[in-house]
Amino acid sequence: MPATPRRVTQRDIARLAGVSQATVSLVLNNRADADVRIAPETRDRVLRVIAETGYAADPVARRLAARFNRIIGVFTYEPAFPSGSRDFFHPFLLGIEEYAERVGCDLLLFTSAPVVDGRRRIFHQDNRLRLADGCILLGQEIDGEELHRLNRDGYPYVAVGRRDDAGGPVPYVGADYATAVRRLVEMALDRGHRRLTYLGMGITAESSEDRRRGYLAAAAAAESARHRSATAADAETVLDDLLADRSTVAFVEDFATVVALERAARRRGLAVPRDLSLLSLGDPTVPVPTDLAFTGFRIPREEMGRQAVEVLARVIDGSASDVPQRLLPCELVEGDTLGTPGQAASRP
Repeated sequence: MPATPRRVTQRDIARLAGVSQATVSLVLNNRADADVRIAPETRDRVLRVIAETGYAADPVARRLAARFNRIIGVFTYEPAFPSGSRDFFHPFLLGIEEYAERVGCDLLLFTSAPVVDGRRRIFHQDNRLRLADGCILLGQEIDGEELHRLNRDGYPYVAVGRRDDAGGPVPYVGADYATAVRRLVEMALDRGHRRLTYLGMGITAESSEDRRRGYLAAAAAAESARHRSATAADAETVLDDLLADRSTVAFVEDFATVVALERAARRRGLAVPRDLSLLSLGDPTVPVPTDLAFTGFRIPREEMGRQAVEVLARVIDGSASDVPQRLLPCELVEGDTLGTPGQAASRP
């Protein structure tokens, strides 16, 4: 299929007209700033570029322009920039930035929140949440009490990732992990696997619960469908357990753990997927080098960021009729780590 043409943005208009993006915004909204006078020839040049490119302002941007500051806040419960997590958060931030530009909004990253009991907190004595028209929340585990307070205060926000009720429904844009995992289990069953093990991270986040739910929904046809916690640090012990159980396939929630398991199997002379199939349930949250293409799925992180801004803009301007909750499909990855269990009986 041909690629969808990229939408012309205000940044493109500004570059082609040789002016600032703020000038383009003023021309589009047919007003002048008290401190900035736009020369007639500059206005004409901007309007000419708009006509030549066929630019059409996003309707959400038009609604926001008249009544709001057009500042969108971004709050991350985990640091977004250290090397350990930047690869995971980066696509979300790319999508957020792209759609914020489309609707002519600036982004305000809240970085002054103190860490309490190992977690950042939105609400503290110096919080400046009200500087933004609304806020996007990023984090693997978002504090339920803070969601409850945001709901109670009526402050516009959207969570990235499905969230449970917090004194009322939570607006979110998430990934459909349950369907993705269910489809992977069905693939394994179609290959003849009957002894399955789910290796979770031992956390109660909704994203983990959704993965487990998808696993259980499809695993009823299996002879054995277990669930246990696992980390990369105890890969050797987990591998012993898989072999003792005669599991032929493991569905691994954490990417670092699935890589560690494959390396542990290789050290024992076992091959993936000949002796054991290993499936990865998402993208790595920390960089883990490996040359192996794991069967699993990709999280639509960039699109989640884009749609989070779109949803937030509608929450802010009141055009969202209900509390918006979206789950986006994950892309299955065929990979090289799902085989058939034909040699399981010959394991040591």
